[in-house]
Amino acid sequence: MNLLTACWLPFRTRDGTTTYRAPSAVADPEVIDLALHRADFQGAAHQFLIGLLQTALPPQDHGEWLDRFIEPPSIAELERVFAPFNTAFELDGERARFMQDLDPLKDVKETTVSGLLIDSPGANGVKNNTDFFVKRGRVDAMCEDCSALALFTMQINAPAGGAGIRVGLRGGGPLTTLVLPELPDASLWSRLWLNVLTPKALTRSGQTWKVPRADDDTLFLWMAPTRVSDKKGTEVLPDGMHPLHPYWSMPRRFRLLFEDASCRCDICGRETTRAVRQIRAKKQGTNYDGPWLHPLTPYRRDPKKPSEPPLSTKGQPGGLGYQHWSNLVLHDADTSGALPALVVQDYIAGKVPVVDEERRFGEEIAALLKHARLWAFGHDMDNMKPRGWYSVEMPLVAVPPAQQERLRSWVQQYTELARQVAWMVRTQVKNAWFARPSDAKGDMSHIDLQFYDTTQGAFFHALHAFQQALTEVDDTPRLPSGVAEAWYFTLKHEALALFEEQALSGALEAVDLQRATAARRQLLSFLAGRSKGSKVIRQFAETGGFVLSAKPATTEESVS
Repeated sequence: MNLLTACWLPFRTRDGTTTYRAPSAVADPEVIDLALHRADFQGAAHQFLIGLLQTALPPQDHGEWLDRFIEPPSIAELERVFAPFNTAFELDGERARFMQDLDPLKDVKETTVSGLLIDSPGANGVKNNTDFFVKRGRVDAMCEDCSALALFTMQINAPAGGAGIRVGLRGGGPLTTLVLPELPDASLWSRLWLNVLTPKALTRSGQTWKVPRADDDTLFLWMAPTRVSDKKGTEVLPDGMHPLHPYWSMPRRFRLLFEDASCRCDICGRETTRAVRQIRAKKQGTNYDGPWLHPLTPYRRDPKKPSEPPLSTKGQPGGLGYQHWSNLVLHDADTSGALPALVVQDYIAGKVPVVDEERRFGEEIAALLKHARLWAFGHDMDNMKPRGWYSVEMPLVAVPPAQQERLRSWVQQYTELARQVAWMVRTQVKNAWFARPSDAKGDMSHIDLQFYDTTQGAFFHALHAFQQALTEVDDTPRLPSGVAEAWYFTLKHEALALFEEQALSGALEAVDLQRATAARRQLLSFLAGRSKGSKVIRQFAETGGFVLSAKPATTEESVS
């Protein structure tokens, strides 16, 4: 099966139907999304198609990018530009196989195909009978289509797997962040093309851009014998590798074993006449090292140690919320060390300005880039064990470059106030629950997460107000007082509601009303800015230009 010509990807169309077609179907305006059967496959399939467009049809500058954004290529044109890469995308056969070892690996023991799934238990888990929550035996057979995507998903996200089992180019459990159009029914082409970059943006110091070729093993490692990492000095560094290689990284050594037999795929549920039940896997695959930066992943560097390579942002317990928005969107290498994904930086600093410039020259361009969404997704890993999968969408606002620092400052003020209020709610809930709260053990982070959950909508509302304030004025803008006041009263209201819900939970006879009343009084004093520890409340009100005792602004006032 060739992954560029076979109809192996499920696409969702405007009328709600799902059809299996070749990758060139992304040029069909009636196709609006992918429709994979697993969340991690859905995210990986987007990355596969973005990498394919990036490899076969890279725009030479933002002007060319905009031309193709406005007028996408035809299906025939995509088939034509994909064709030179066909030999690198054969899934089976005697020659090079897509993302598989060139060696047939006949010297290793065969194992079940479920080993391609990140959420399947490893050999030790099965041997020691410790697969309590991540169960064995759920996937015994995959169709060709699902096995291809399982292979790709594992290679681009490979977690730690023990001695000699190599981790992915961006570390185990990396987050991926993609730019999406605001409208959920926008074409799949616009969803993908928003994340395609110019060769200049992709090429880093020490690298040289070359026209991509199917036989280039600095781009597609599987086109040559494996760079075995059984000795020192075999690490694969960014220098010398093609700038596009991060899209096609291959840390693991696999061979899929195909069999002609009728069965039902345990992933998609379809009947198939060709399946994969067994694979071969071998240690000592590609050992990635050095300052790799994947264009679709956010990173963080230590500002105090600028010579050290940045680390990819990983999924964490509790998921993703607006408290993470700044680090995923706003570049801040010198202070917080936040390095948003290159596609996010390019959208803000490259794509939005070129669209605005064309509008100023009178071009009629839809306001698609005025508002966009950020899609962040990935596993939360505990070493080699998945704890969960997170997938969230957030607004992605763009402001003029000169106002980036001010936007960052405002966002940090808002999130810091929320953090302090969340901490105080948790503290006072403990004071209400326990006679000796400092001795109380246990994880109470669910209180913080619930607080962030209930205030998220208000934060994103404020974010759009920030964009309006920073885009529509020429002089030095101030933090909108109505927006600041509304944010404070939202936090106050939700803090009190959450405290009362938590402090009085449980059996009535177990509730100590005296402790609960005293804790509520302390929380009220903090929120009103009257306690010693509520300096952050008073400073926010002063900066926001409102009085703490005033009534909250209406929704209309908050955006004026």
